[in-house]
Amino acid sequence: MARSTRRRSPARRRLRRLQLRLTAAYTLITVVGLACLSWVVIRTDDRAREDAEYDEMRRRASVAASLVYYEDDRIRLDGLQDDEATTGTPQILVLEKRPDGGPVTVFRGRTAQFAVAAGAIDAMARSAMEAEGPVRAGARDRSGEPVRLLAVPFYHDATDEVAGAAVAVGDPERGAAEHRSLVLSLVVGAGALTALAAVTGHVLSGRSMRPAWQALEQQERLLADAAHELRTPVAVMRGSVEVAAGSPGGALDAHLPRIRRAADRMADVVENLLARGRLEAAVDTVRTEPLRLDQLVEEVCAELPESGPRPRLRLEESVTEADAALVRVAVRNLLDNAVRHGRASDGAELVVTVRGPEVWVADRGPGVDPDRLPELMERFSSPGGGTGIGLSLVRRIAEVHRGKLTVRARPGGGAEFVLRLAPARSRPGRRRGGGPALTIRS
Repeated sequence: MARSTRRRSPARRRLRRLQLRLTAAYTLITVVGLACLSWVVIRTDDRAREDAEYDEMRRRASVAASLVYYEDDRIRLDGLQDDEATTGTPQILVLEKRPDGGPVTVFRGRTAQFAVAAGAIDAMARSAMEAEGPVRAGARDRSGEPVRLLAVPFYHDATDEVAGAAVAVGDPERGAAEHRSLVLSLVVGAGALTALAAVTGHVLSGRSMRPAWQALEQQERLLADAAHELRTPVAVMRGSVEVAAGSPGGALDAHLPRIRRAADRMADVVENLLARGRLEAAVDTVRTEPLRLDQLVEEVCAELPESGPRPRLRLEESVTEADAALVRVAVRNLLDNAVRHGRASDGAELVVTVRGPEVWVADRGPGVDPDRLPELMERFSSPGGGTGIGLSLVRRIAEVHRGKLTVRARPGGGAEFVLRLAPARSRPGRRRGGGPALTIRS
């Protein structure tokens, strides 16, 4: 039931949605960042690949242009036949300038890889001759596939005039396999980093929201404690009032003690809940100060209802450093537990002892197995009509005072609960004469 209530809690659903939104935000930021970085890397690699291809085309075209020479005013191309610059890719073509100014192809590399339209080749050669420098451009071959063109002019040996141009035809797909491998690596890497960012964002958002989760859990526990503890006294008061209202005159006086006890119980519940809320929320530190533990225990015992059993007190003078308000709540809860479960009929059955920083509360109840003490100090697990909140609060108060709560069997039957607090710090110059005084009261 508690788990289903937690799942249905609107506050928990809002916190869960907030965590998912933070995770989505982390993931989206990572995706956008990786996408931008991948685009820059891909574009840079593509341009570097293009520049490397054009550099190779320029080198081959320049070598081919340098091998062209004139003899008796006739162009000589014998140097191009066996040179490595004219074989393979990029493909080399040499165009000579005709008398009318138009170029004509006089040489083709032995490996004819690209069927580029003659008009495109002529246009590149004409552009290089007019610019008297290298020019480059993109084009398509007859099948529609993209190619790269680069032209370098060459000069007549006798007149030093532009005599033609060497054109290199390059393949844009050269190096594409490495480029695709890079793109694939980036996609896989970006996907892995995105998944890692999503997991990391979910974990970090969960950790950053942990204080909110803890505060919500403390609030839910406090509300559950309040509802559980207040339900019984409220029902008692309501039933008493209804019975008195339906009875003849004078019946109200008979129910007033019962209503008073229920009101006192509600006051104790409210004080317990405030103490629990203070400890769990950690709104402030425990305010410790020198405390006469024996006097505080005596005051708490004096506040017990006169109609109940009166404990027998064995009090030694004891000074400890503690928060008086919290210790008062712890002692009262131990006494309430002993009265509720101890079956005391007279003062001899309930014994309260103060010895050093320890408070002993002994009863004649059914007793408690020490191994079951952690179970009994869990909320809502105390048998016999109790809630378990009182003992769990006593344990928490002992822990914040660097102490502990223990239980053991009482000789002759029953149980002895021992609340141990931190001993008082010794103060320089403080003198004590004799041993501690022992006071026995009933």
